[in-house]
Amino acid sequence: MNRQRQILAPLLTAILLATSPSSLHAAESAKTEHVSARLLSDARSVEAGSTITVGVHKIIKPRWHTYWQNSGDAGTATSIAWTLPAGASAGEILWPAPKRILIGPVANYGYEGEVTLLAKITLPENLRAGENFPIRAVVDWLVCEEICIPEQVTLELSLPVVAKAFTTGISLREIESARTKLPVENAWPFTASVKNGKIELTAASSDISSSKIASVHFFASDWGVIKHAADQSVQIRDGTIALTLDPYESKVPQTLRGVLVIDETSGNKTTQQAYTVEAPLTGTLAAQSNFAMPEIGFATALIFALLGGIILNLMPCVFPVLSIKVLALVNHSRMSRRRRHYHGMAYTLGVLACFGVFAAIVLAFKAGGAELGWGFQFQSPLFVLFLAYLMFAVGLSQSGVVSFGASISRLGAFGGNDGYGMSFLMGALAAIVATPCTAPFMGAALGFAVAQPAPILLAIFFALGFGLALPYLLLTYWPSLLRYLPRPGPWMERLKQALAFPMYATAIWLVWVLAQQAGVNAVAAALGGMLLIAFAAWLFASSGKSWRVANYSLSAVSVVAALAIGIYFVKDAAAPDQTVSTNARYEIFTPTRLDELRAQNRPVFVNLTAAWCITCLVNERVALERTNVISAFEAANIAYLKGDWTHRDPAITQMLAKFGRNGVPLYVFYPAGASSQPVVLPQILTPEIVLREIGQLKTALLEN
Repeated sequence: MNRQRQILAPLLTAILLATSPSSLHAAESAKTEHVSARLLSDARSVEAGSTITVGVHKIIKPRWHTYWQNSGDAGTATSIAWTLPAGASAGEILWPAPKRILIGPVANYGYEGEVTLLAKITLPENLRAGENFPIRAVVDWLVCEEICIPEQVTLELSLPVVAKAFTTGISLREIESARTKLPVENAWPFTASVKNGKIELTAASSDISSSKIASVHFFASDWGVIKHAADQSVQIRDGTIALTLDPYESKVPQTLRGVLVIDETSGNKTTQQAYTVEAPLTGTLAAQSNFAMPEIGFATALIFALLGGIILNLMPCVFPVLSIKVLALVNHSRMSRRRRHYHGMAYTLGVLACFGVFAAIVLAFKAGGAELGWGFQFQSPLFVLFLAYLMFAVGLSQSGVVSFGASISRLGAFGGNDGYGMSFLMGALAAIVATPCTAPFMGAALGFAVAQPAPILLAIFFALGFGLALPYLLLTYWPSLLRYLPRPGPWMERLKQALAFPMYATAIWLVWVLAQQAGVNAVAAALGGMLLIAFAAWLFASSGKSWRVANYSLSAVSVVAALAIGIYFVKDAAAPDQTVSTNARYEIFTPTRLDELRAQNRPVFVNLTAAWCITCLVNERVALERTNVISAFEAANIAYLKGDWTHRDPAITQMLAKFGRNGVPLYVFYPAGASSQPVVLPQILTPEIVLREIGQLKTALLEN
């Protein structure tokens, strides 16, 4: 079995479902090449206000399998999208107990043979007897053997509405059989704790008999809690069951949730029963993780955020906006003190408004149970495309092709046409383009922030934004510094045009990032969109009085066409396959591969990066790709793992969180030995920093 192909399953699902021809016409039953599916109900007729149970019954081809809610090391769970009459609602899937499917070192959780996925449907009160109640289900699953194939069927069922329903019918046998396979809730008291780097799960009940239990296995409901392929040590005594589970190195959840599956024997007969587990988890994994982040307090995090924001002004990703700042400061050098102060405040408000939006998005995703990192918006190809368009348009304005300043400056002006709206928008733009970079001090501050309540998280994000705005704000309030700026003159127009080229360079870089995310078709769409934007700018600038309306209309149509083309080609574009490294210097980072290398007693260097992270790219060119560094890696037999966060990757997000980080870059060096402490390198690398760690490794090897 090719393990890499199995691990590609989640990516294949997203790519192939959009193009899969296996979607069938709606019917009560449907059949694909590998699965036969049927929509069942526990009632032949329904009544208003009642609740019925429906199920998707699947017969799976021999040697193939589909997946449970936690698919294990590979795969993706079956999903059901319901279409019901107004007022009706469908509950979550009721998952039968899964089985563990071992494929080499990979363990999947799923189903073989037959399985029925149940769901409760509540009917509205306004149904009238004599009507029909239609149920439509679009079912997506991934079915795997040596390869994985995403399939989709559309199933429909129509039940008559009667004054008094009855619950007998041909579907009842399958429904009842599926109910017997559901985990029993609240049957036993469970306790869970972390001891010596392991999770200990214990069940206590007088129903437990050591002579009858043949096997026990725990299936965690959530991915990333336990290692799916690891053996589970079991101790069974009359009245108690104790399991020792091997957790991932990421932080453990507050509550251990899952299913405990027990096989019992009675004579020659073996029966299986599952029990729902929901136990508060006490303790920490400090003994296992071999690494403890230094704890910082709220005051320290605020200072780190402020310093990180100030340093962001020196990072390469903010440089294009610095060109606009320079010209703005020159223009403001002869303004009255009051107007200059207003420009500084408007710019600061623009920065803080954007950082407030970033914080609100992070809080919203946290509330939904998801995790986001710094620069998360650059993981969206559409966002990258629109930002490339924006940078290209700003470059055209700087070049003099078209001037947007007079129009934009009216937005948000504090009074009159003073251009305060432009300063606000300039601050917002600075905040947006700063997010691909991570400055020193930022990592610890953001890592602290995301684990805190909303008020503290907002305070740290605003401190970071204030640090970014602070240098410009000080210049507007400190006239003595403005005296050193040259006086306005004709040279300003030439400088303005010259500073358009960093904007074009940024647009080119963003198109390159887009190529990593969405492929060559998206690049062609982006370039075509830029051509339309340039055409719109030319029409806008060349509008005479007689043709003004026509030219403005054509300009608007061109811009809309550019956006439409970009959305059409980028939204569903398939990203290039980045799960297998073609570079002999490094392997693709996965937690499993890291564990394997450490078990082999090899030193490991982990580089978590992203195509949109300029700091990451500079570090690789300046430090990690230097000949002497490469030679040192080879001489010390260091395994090099590289994790690409260009697309959202939960494994990388969890690795970042483990080390108290919320964004890339992250560089971690693991010396040889399972008990060795990992070393976190600075976010700005030099060859000397990397070689110093390699030198420490060589010294340790000589001492041993």
